[in-house]
Amino acid sequence: MWPDNKGVHINAHGGGMLSHGGVTYWFGEHKIAGEAGNVAHAGVHVYSSRNLYDWRDEGIALSVSDDPVSDIVDGCVIERPKVMYNATTRLFVMWFHLELAGKGYDAARCGVATSESPTGPYQFIGSSRLCAGIWPRNASDDDKLPGAKLARDFEGGQMSRDMTLFVDDDGSAYQLSASEDNQSLHIYRLSSDYLRPSDVYVRRLVGRYNEAPAVFKREGRYFLFSSGCTGWRPNPARIAVADSLLGEWTELGNPCIGTPEQVETTFESQSTYVLPVERKRDAFIFMADRWRPLDAIDGRYIWLPIRFVDGVPRIEWAGEWDLSVFS
Repeated sequence: MWPDNKGVHINAHGGGMLSHGGVTYWFGEHKIAGEAGNVAHAGVHVYSSRNLYDWRDEGIALSVSDDPVSDIVDGCVIERPKVMYNATTRLFVMWFHLELAGKGYDAARCGVATSESPTGPYQFIGSSRLCAGIWPRNASDDDKLPGAKLARDFEGGQMSRDMTLFVDDDGSAYQLSASEDNQSLHIYRLSSDYLRPSDVYVRRLVGRYNEAPAVFKREGRYFLFSSGCTGWRPNPARIAVADSLLGEWTELGNPCIGTPEQVETTFESQSTYVLPVERKRDAFIFMADRWRPLDAIDGRYIWLPIRFVDGVPRIEWAGEWDLSVFS
């Protein structure tokens, strides 16, 4: 259990981090008890910290709606919220995977919300599938045939399920999401205001069925943690590398080091985000969730330091550790 400033277990599952003004903000799915907690009844919770150990409950950043026609009505599915700050518009921009209430996982949309404050309240802008009527840059002629999943979703927009965001050193932002029924990973360059995809996107790791993407940059190279598709059950983690976010990705195998069970289950967890530690060189934290679908509020969090072996990220279990490991 990880208590907040009120002594309550942090309620921010599938989380993402934003560092701004010397404060780190942790956004995540607010859960309630039981299986009912697998859909949204509150919204996106946010916490703040100045040291990464102690977290202050800042409340609900984005609330579900009581309007029955809203895309984010109570009972929808809001997953993996991530937030960026746009220095030009001076807005905090939240993206999340959205499924419409009572529709299962058929919608496969992205939701977008904005706020003038990192803790909110965030105003819901809308939701949609992505890049309707636009082919990815690397689509082949075969990909455009009527029987292909890419072609199936061409007119209405591409599916977006498990997703993450990344802001590069030049301020350009990207969204990465599982698409084509999770068959491939789509990587979108976002508009300058971060509110929508541009017409530039690619499909990568086709046929590999990746979920739970978490990306970070080190020494000019991009690394991507992900998992396979086994629902709530944990499976072996994956790591891939690229010289460009939109470029070719090379898979590097399982990054975990430990017992056979730990390696096969990613320490009983699934990746959600990689947190660069501010003011520490070459310091990154692997963040993951231990999902509890029968009692969603009991989900736990795994944070582990990333170390590099011959330039490849590796994760090893530590029952207890602190930031001095990066000294």
